[in-house]
Amino acid sequence: MDFLVSFFTDYGYWAVLFVLIICGFGVPIPEDITLVSGGIIAGLYPESVNVHIMLVVSMFGVLAGDSIMYWLGRIYGVKILKFRPIRRILTLKRLRMVRGKFDQYGNRVLFVARFLPGLRAPIYMVSGITRRVSYTRFFLLDFFAAIISVPVWVYLGYHGANNRDWLAEQIKTGQTGLYIVIALLALFIGFKVYKAKKTKKEE
Repeated sequence: MDFLVSFFTDYGYWAVLFVLIICGFGVPIPEDITLVSGGIIAGLYPESVNVHIMLVVSMFGVLAGDSIMYWLGRIYGVKILKFRPIRRILTLKRLRMVRGKFDQYGNRVLFVARFLPGLRAPIYMVSGITRRVSYTRFFLLDFFAAIISVPVWVYLGYHGANNRDWLAEQIKTGQTGLYIVIALLALFIGFKVYKAKKTKKEE
């Protein structure tokens, strides 16, 4: 985090935008830490970095990175697996697993994907490869998920800029909370799918 804060301090909004876009490509930089770091520099240097503008920049960076993964999949299809950097993100095993999740849960997987580091990029790419969802629907699902998570991390960094110990504790709490929400969503979706299948069998 200290490296990101230093980098963002030197280059401002553009640095945050750049890092968030490459996060969308599956680069192993935690997106939540990136967002928190953006909030921290807004808290440390409010005279030059506005936290609300930082939020807008962060939202744009997150959605741009996700959209690029979608369009790479949609334009190139499975041919994209020929590229070695992409194969590190989307292995055949992951491709089959993500396709299975789409078959099981439908487009709801796209909403949940925002809260799943490591699987986010493969899921977005597969949604483009399979063409199961239009870009408009993809964007809306991604936007509604991002509008929940992005402000939390940016404003958390902003309010904890001068108290790193408190901030570190809140990040852990926030991550735990998100995992609990994901688990509840997964249970709810699983119940709805089970109920739908049961109703179909009875018919």
